[in-house]
Amino acid sequence: MTRHAIAPLGFNDLAVGDEWESLGRTVTAADVAAFAGISGDFNPLHMDHEEASRGPFGKPVAHGLLGLSITSGLTSHAPWVDTMAFLAILEWKFLQPIAFGDTIRVISQVVALEPRSRGRRGVVTWQRRLLNQHGQVVQEGLTQTLVRGRTRLEAGDEGTRG
Repeated sequence: MTRHAIAPLGFNDLAVGDEWESLGRTVTAADVAAFAGISGDFNPLHMDHEEASRGPFGKPVAHGLLGLSITSGLTSHAPWVDTMAFLAILEWKFLQPIAFGDTIRVISQVVALEPRSRGRRGVVTWQRRLLNQHGQVVQEGLTQTLVRGRTRLEAGDEGTRG
């Protein structure tokens, strides 16, 4: 059954095995240029078409960390969880390059739940898989987030309705 959240999910709403798929996002040359500017990584593999054509992929590709950053953004609403903090990247693999024009999406699965603070919050371990438009896994790994035990709406915080 598909769930449609009107408020973010809390830790107590999650179960091991729950899985969500994000919307897709197309990676552009402008995204790569902006990321290079922010990160300071102007490696020709990402920025110079002529130089990159002689490289291992035959063309410029997106920064691996740009893919990881987009993963974080795409998973902020798929699922919509009342995350308090990003805690850890337990493991992350860069399996395939992300080409300019690739449309990527994320499949997120809950793999472990650890209640904390008498149920007021908990640690969620996520399996994240970043796929391109061909269904190929280009990056994958395990991350952990700290999630509020109950949503703010359940806890009576009227300020989150809106």
